[in-house]
Amino acid sequence: MIQGSCCCGAVQFELSEAPGMLGMCHCSRCRKVGASALAFVKKEHFRLLEGNEKITTFKAVPPYKYDRNFCSVCGTSLGEVLSDMASFPINAHCLDGDIEMTMAFHEFVAEKPCWYVIGDDAKQFSEHPHE
Repeated sequence: MIQGSCCCGAVQFELSEAPGMLGMCHCSRCRKVGASALAFVKKEHFRLLEGNEKITTFKAVPPYKYDRNFCSVCGTSLGEVLSDMASFPINAHCLDGDIEMTMAFHEFVAEKPCWYVIGDDAKQFSEHPHE
């Protein structure tokens, strides 16, 4: 099992399998909420253990398609841990252990700040990757 949590520990979850992929979002919204490194997990591999009542949701507005969840106690951005989708992104920084994966893609590179240099060979997309 892979454990995950918010900064204060009020929200805790586990993954029965490693995420399917990692991606980096460079949109202004993800950068501002502190959830640019995203781990994509399958719903059947994700289990919320504690803190459901401590999770608050920030609704997405186009062109963004994912709502973002936060711990209402410490403010940690969780990604989309309350999603009903078959696969959804969570904040990779909330994983308590290390996972041996590399970035698969960078999205919204058109919104990337000029001071950030992408230093890997992962695919780059100007907006959301096409499925």
